[in-house]
Amino acid sequence: MFKLKRFCGEFLHRHHDKLWWFHSSYSLLLGVGVMWLGTKNFAYLRLAVFHIAFIWLSSLALPGLSRWQRLPQDWRRRLRLLVNYFQRNFYQQLLFFILPIYYLSATWGAANMLFVFLLAVSALLATMDLVYDRHLSVNGRLLAVFFAFNLFACFNVMLPVIWNFKNAFALRLSALLALAGFVSFAFALPGAQKRQRGRLVLAAALLLAAVSEAGRSLVPPAPLRLLRSEFGLGLEPQARLLSDTLREIPPGGPLRIYAMTAIQAPLGLRDRCGHRWYLNGRLVYASPFIRVSGGRKLGFRLWTFRTLAAIAPGSLLRVDVRTEAGQLVGRAHIRAGRG
Repeated sequence: MFKLKRFCGEFLHRHHDKLWWFHSSYSLLLGVGVMWLGTKNFAYLRLAVFHIAFIWLSSLALPGLSRWQRLPQDWRRRLRLLVNYFQRNFYQQLLFFILPIYYLSATWGAANMLFVFLLAVSALLATMDLVYDRHLSVNGRLLAVFFAFNLFACFNVMLPVIWNFKNAFALRLSALLALAGFVSFAFALPGAQKRQRGRLVLAAALLLAAVSEAGRSLVPPAPLRLLRSEFGLGLEPQARLLSDTLREIPPGGPLRIYAMTAIQAPLGLRDRCGHRWYLNGRLVYASPFIRVSGGRKLGFRLWTFRTLAAIAPGSLLRVDVRTEAGQLVGRAHIRAGRG
C-alpha cells in the first residue's frame, strides 16, 4: 500500500501540468455543450446570479484566507486551488452560455464583433487551469478587469431576458454593476496605496461610461437578433408581406423599394428599432423608431420604404437595423444590376 501511494504521488507530481492541460481540454469540450444550451433556453440565465455571487464573494475573501496564519501553508495553497477550481467552472458555465447569444446578435464586419471576440477569449481563459491559477488569479489588477468585463457581459444579457429591460437601460445598469465589481476588487488589492486605487477606479469609471454612452455600437444588442431580411417593389397590406421580391435592384429610377426585417426577441421584451438606409455608404434615409415586441416565433417584422431617384449600375443598397440606443441589430444588402 505504501509503495502504491508513493507511486501515485510521484506520478501526479511528474505529470501535474499535463493532467491540468487535459482537464482544460475537457472543460473546453464541456463549454461547447453549454454553448448549444445557450441557443435553446434563456431561462438558465436565472442561475447566473448565484454563480456571479460566489465568484464575487470568494474572490474578495480568498486573499484574507490565504494569509490566515492558523492554517498551514499547504492547506492555504490547497484552499486557493479549490476556490479557483469552482470559480473557473462557474466562469465557464456563464461565459460559454452567453457567448452564442452575443454571437447571434452581432453582425459580421461590424465593430460589435470585437466584443464577441473578447468574450470568447475570456471564456477560453476560464478553461485554462494553469493560466488562471498561476497568472490570472494571483494578479489583482488583471483579476479585477477580468471579473468586471464578465460581470458586464452577463448582466447586459440577463437584464433584458429576465426583467425585460430595454437594451439602453440594461447597458447602463450593467456598466454600473461592473464598476461596483471593479471598485470592490481595487480596494481589496494588497499593498496598493490609496492614490493608486483612486486612479484605477477613475480609469474604470471613465472607460465604462464611454462604453455605455458613446461606445454602445461596440456592444451587440443581445438578445435581439436579425432573423431574415427581404427587399421588394411592393407590400401586401393584409399579409404584411413584400411583393415582387428582389434579388438585385434594376438600375435606373426613380424606384420605390421596400425593405422588411424580422427581429427576434424573447417574450415580454420591448425595445424600439428603426432602419437606416445607405446607398453606396451614404445615408439616404433614417426611419422613425418603432416599438418591437418579443415572443413572436417568426420575429417582429419591421418594414420601411424609400423612393430612390437614380440608381447607378452596381450600386450597393444597405439597410441597417438599429435600436434607439444606437446598437446594430443586423444588416441587409442588395446590389443594383449591371444593366
